[in-house]
Amino acid sequence: MTPLLSVRDLRIAYSGSDVVHGVDVDVPDGPYGVGLIGESGSGKTTIARALLRLHPVSGGSVSFDGQDVLGLRGAALSEYRRSAQIVFQDGDGALDPRMSVYSTVAEPFAVHRTVPRSERRARVALLLDEVGLPADVSTRYPHQLSGGQRQRVVIARALALEPRLLVLDEPTSALDVTVQERVLRLIERLRAERGLAYLLISHNLAVVDRLCESSVVLYRGVVMERGSTVTLLSRPLHPYTRALRAAVPEIGVTRPPLTHVATGASTPGAPTGCVYADRCPLAVEICRTETPALRELDGRDVACHRAEEATAAGS
Repeated sequence: MTPLLSVRDLRIAYSGSDVVHGVDVDVPDGPYGVGLIGESGSGKTTIARALLRLHPVSGGSVSFDGQDVLGLRGAALSEYRRSAQIVFQDGDGALDPRMSVYSTVAEPFAVHRTVPRSERRARVALLLDEVGLPADVSTRYPHQLSGGQRQRVVIARALALEPRLLVLDEPTSALDVTVQERVLRLIERLRAERGLAYLLISHNLAVVDRLCESSVVLYRGVVMERGSTVTLLSRPLHPYTRALRAAVPEIGVTRPPLTHVATGASTPGAPTGCVYADRCPLAVEICRTETPALRELDGRDVACHRAEEATAAGS
């Protein structure tokens, strides 16, 4: 089955230095979620912006429903942007403080000319109700809303054009725990009711485990491991995935300590050998000189010369 969104060998650079190195991601038609997991600086948000044509790419391909996204122009690009929307992590920064909630949510109708002016107020009221906000919120401005309310407004705006794909960039990271839970329940309900497909970008493994059927683990712009979310999080093979998993505390669960894992930042640029070698407790000479290819192992793809040893060390 052809995926709704297909990304192949995606390469992205800043100021001439590569920051994303040949990433492949598939997002099936919804309802379906794909997680993009990694710590800060791994390239997750850069990829998200590139997929929505908000940042140029230096190589690779992106297709949506069989169309070449990177080659779209004019009306075709506008149509793609109606079908694929992004929800940024900072609801405060994503909203114009000079615009009321009504103007913010109704703006896509005006830009894309999808809803007549006479019908926009009713449509905005429906969208606000869909994300659990009262109708009187429409007259307020961002500074008059709580963090959770602002994030719901951002989601309502993203849903205004009835997209088939959402890119969710850390949608709950700026919220407290109770508000996070409400937003997560909202995403679950919208997924079921609208049949949404989404790419969820997060470093929160619990959120990814809850919302995504499959996941891709990213480090310094390179795919470390990808496959079923349940498989990745319950039996991680790559030492980096294992480190991310071990960083999540669980009451009553004891795991082998991960020793010799450095915390210093790596030098950006084209990778030589495995990009994780300078932090990996299992690294040997081949890890520093030969870039590991993604290979199938135990029901997922993993880019590690010593994946079998990593599994044995953690068993």
